[in-house]
Amino acid sequence: MITNDILYIGVNDRDIDLFEGQYPVPDGIAYNSYVIMDEKIAVMDTVDKRKQEDYLANLEHALGGRCPDYLVVSHVEPDHASSVRAFLDKYPSAQLVGNVKTFQMLSQYFDLNLASALTVKEGDTLCLGRHQLHFLMTPMVHWPEVMFTYDSTDKVLFSADAFGKFGALDADQDWDCEARRYYFNIVGKFGMPVQTVLKKAAALDIRIICPLHGPILKENLSHYLEKYNIWSSYEPETEGVFIAYASLHGNTAQAARKLALILEEKGCPGVTVTDLARDDMSEALEDAFRYGKIVFAASSYNGGVMPFMEDFLHHLKGKNFQKRTVAFIENGSWAPSAKKTMTDILSQMNNITILDSSVTIRGAMKEDTIKELEALADSLL
Repeated sequence: MITNDILYIGVNDRDIDLFEGQYPVPDGIAYNSYVIMDEKIAVMDTVDKRKQEDYLANLEHALGGRCPDYLVVSHVEPDHASSVRAFLDKYPSAQLVGNVKTFQMLSQYFDLNLASALTVKEGDTLCLGRHQLHFLMTPMVHWPEVMFTYDSTDKVLFSADAFGKFGALDADQDWDCEARRYYFNIVGKFGMPVQTVLKKAAALDIRIICPLHGPILKENLSHYLEKYNIWSSYEPETEGVFIAYASLHGNTAQAARKLALILEEKGCPGVTVTDLARDDMSEALEDAFRYGKIVFAASSYNGGVMPFMEDFLHHLKGKNFQKRTVAFIENGSWAPSAKKTMTDILSQMNNITILDSSVTIRGAMKEDTIKELEALADSLL
């Protein structure tokens, strides 16, 4: 129970290995749905069809023999809307509620009779009796049809995918860590639309946030709003240095780890090192956005750069990476080319400052290399 009238009817998915077919979720994922019990009953979204049977059982139990009047669809992505057809088959009298884009996109997944659907727009309201629902259009957070719903009675914001996180609800996780990874990998490209939404949210008296993934947020809401403001404005969150490396024969990896030790010895407040060939890409992307200073360390390869590094840089570009200070460690025994390739890719991004004191290795790390790493550390600090 979230409030006296708002019940949780979502489900945990502990069987899934990759969310959206690409992000590892060792602690699963929660598909959240809610029901508002009033003179008229509104169900807020469905769940992924993977857990459809459990969801419908939760809904039936919550209804206690009543039938829902409305199904509000805030987001058409299949992890939330692929049970819409099953919902309507069970409760054919329920009226779908969404915006114009909602129904255009929903029709791409199901053949539905939308003659009785209720189309809403920015500022529209729906009275359930005691509860008054207000609809806010929030396109590109992170799909074009997304909308939030605000219940002005209990001061609850149903926030679609915003403020969500990876992990089942019974997972013992730090919210910041898995919400950050979720945000930058899924919503990260769309910072400006998120900033617009935060301005809308600032005008509301919000006591509870109900996202479509992750826990219901009831306390210290300013913390979550502050994190979203930092993330969506692309400002660094943590002081320190992130080192991402792609090493061909281990020499570049050795230099990257040596730089980390030097930084720590010099008092750097935080240093994180990632092996792009072995560590999870979504974690690496999260850390790149978390820190304000990044070192890209890579071996030259086929006149360019190691494919793992090239792939990582293209991921960053796709997520709107910006406002960072970067430096390079490149390695090339006979024709170093990694730095140029990395610079060319980063030049396509906004507000990237490249330090002059980058390091070039020709083979193995030597004493002169260590001196250059010392100088690079000083520049970073």
